[in-house]
Amino acid sequence: MSAMVSAYGLVIGIANYQHINPLPATVLKDATDIRELLTDPHYCAYPPENVLLLLDENATQNAFRQAFASLAQRSHQESTLFIYLSSHGGRIEAGPCAGEYILPVDTRYASNEALAKTAISGTEFTNALRAIPARKVTVIFDCCHSGGVGQPKDATVPQLKALPESYYDALKAGQGRVILASSRSSEYSYVLPGASNSLFTTHLLAGLRGGIASDDGLIRIFDLFEYIQPLVTKDQSNQHPVFKAELEENFPVALYRAGQVGVVAKDAQGFRYDAYVSHAENEPDSTWVWKTLVPRLEGAGLRIAVSGDVDEPGVARVVNIERGVKQSKRTLIVLSEAYLRDNMADFENVLGQTLGIQEGAYRLLPIKISAIDQSRLPLRISMLAMLDFESPRRLERELERLIQSLQGPLPRR
Repeated sequence: MSAMVSAYGLVIGIANYQHINPLPATVLKDATDIRELLTDPHYCAYPPENVLLLLDENATQNAFRQAFASLAQRSHQESTLFIYLSSHGGRIEAGPCAGEYILPVDTRYASNEALAKTAISGTEFTNALRAIPARKVTVIFDCCHSGGVGQPKDATVPQLKALPESYYDALKAGQGRVILASSRSSEYSYVLPGASNSLFTTHLLAGLRGGIASDDGLIRIFDLFEYIQPLVTKDQSNQHPVFKAELEENFPVALYRAGQVGVVAKDAQGFRYDAYVSHAENEPDSTWVWKTLVPRLEGAGLRIAVSGDVDEPGVARVVNIERGVKQSKRTLIVLSEAYLRDNMADFENVLGQTLGIQEGAYRLLPIKISAIDQSRLPLRISMLAMLDFESPRRLERELERLIQSLQGPLPRR
C-alpha cells in the first residue's frame, strides 16, 4: 500500500457562524468527508498528520492565518497541497472596503468596515497562497449552498455579492496553481433533496474514491475536473463548476485507490472520446451544434468532448484543447464561413490533422453546415470526404452516416 509523499491538506467547513446567518449542515459533512477520504490509506493516502480539519468554532480568522503559515513553512517545491473551503465568501462592490473576502466563523458584518477587519481579504488570501512554495496546489471552493433544486437558499449575508470569477484568476497566479469552484459567480451551488453532501462535493468524493480512471495509480488534476464537471451540470443544469489554472503539467492530486492501476475509461483503441467538436463560437453555428448535433450524437451513445465554456448538461468540458483532441478518436470540423475566420478553430483542426499524419490515420472529419467559399478551404481539408448538412432534406441521412463513421474504427492511411 502506497502513500502520497510530501502531501498536505487543509480542509475548512463553517456552517454555524457566530455573528451572521448559518449555512446548511451539509457544509460540515462535506468537510469531514473530504478530510477522511484524503487521509484514508486505501484511497488518497495523505499522511493524517499532514491534513488539518477546521470546523465551525475552530475556523477563526486567527486559525486561518496560522494554518496557511504552517503550510508555507512545512511544504517545499515538490509538495502536493489540497485546500478545500466550504464557507461564506463574497465581494463588497464599492467603497474603501471594496474587494473579495473569505468569512471565518468569527466574522462580524455590522458594517463593511467590521467585515473587512474580521474576515480574510482576497489580497491576504492571495498572498498566503503565494507564500506557499509548493508547485502542485489545488484550491477548491464550495462556498454557496442551497436547500434543494429549484429553491436556492436566500442570501444570508446582506449586500455581499458572490465571489467573482476574476478573483479565481488572481488566485491561480504562480506556477502549479489550480482553482476549482463549485459554480459560477452568478449561480448557486446546490444540495439535492435528501443528499448528505453538496452536489459538487458528492461528485468530488466519488471521483477521489475511484470514479476517475487511472492508468498509473494517480488521480491527476485535469482528470478530476473533467470527471466532476459533466456530472454536476447534468444533475443541475444551473450549476457550472469553474476551472482556473496556471500549469506546466497535469499533476497528481491524490493516489488512485492507494496506487492501484484502475480500469481506464478508454475504448479498445485507447480513446476517451469518440469525437471532439471543433466549431465557431458564433450564431447560428453554436445553436446548431448544441441543439442538433450534440444531442443526436450522445443519443447514439457516443462520447462527445468540447473545449471551452459548456452550457449544455452532460457534455464533457475538456480543460485543454490539445488534451481533448488527443483523447478523441475523430475531430469533427463544423465548417461555415465563421469557422474559416476562427483562428482557434484553425488551431484545433491543424492539431487533429497533425496527430493523424503522425499516427497514419484520418483524424479529421469535416461536416459542412452552410455555404462556404470552397477556394478558401485549406488543401489539407478540401482533399477529405465531407458530409453535407447544408440542406435540411439531407439532415437525417447525413447524421446517420456520421454516427456510423464515429462508431467504427479510426480509418487508417
